Amino acid sequence: MYSTLNLLHSYWAYLTLFILLVAVLNALNGYFNNKEFSLTKDFRISLFALIFTHIQIVLGLLLYFTSPYFASWKAGGVMGDSFLRLVLVEHPFINLIAVALITIGWSKHKKVLEAKPKFKRIAIGYGIGLVLILLRIPYMIWFD
Repeated sequence: MYSTLNLLHSYWAYLTLFILLVAVLNALNGYFNNKEFSLTKDFRISLFALIFTHIQIVLGLLLYFTSPYFASWKAGGVMGDSFLRLVLVEHPFINLIAVALITIGWSKHKKVLEAKPKFKRIAIGYGIGLVLILLRIPYMIWFD
């Protein structure tokens, strides 16, 4: 089960990062070019990015608890080992924060009616979330 989840989490990450990047760029484009917020395009792009990140975090949490690295908590020394700290502490914690910020950006955009503040809230929430995710990806084991 671990290897299947690991593979799914790894490949789904590409889709998630791509749609998040598209959502951030779309929001920045809408904000700086004073575009109208479209329910057919802008809303859907942002919604798909939200859905993809939530699916990714669920896959990640399932992977976290089925990972062979998880047993390292019993052995101790997780915080003293930089690799284990990245995989068991930094990556999951920062990504939970990133998904929370993305969700907040989504929730905040729904509370305003004007296009420019909608784009701004999405750009900020999704943008910070994307940067955090990119900073804490364990690139050395992405496809173990």
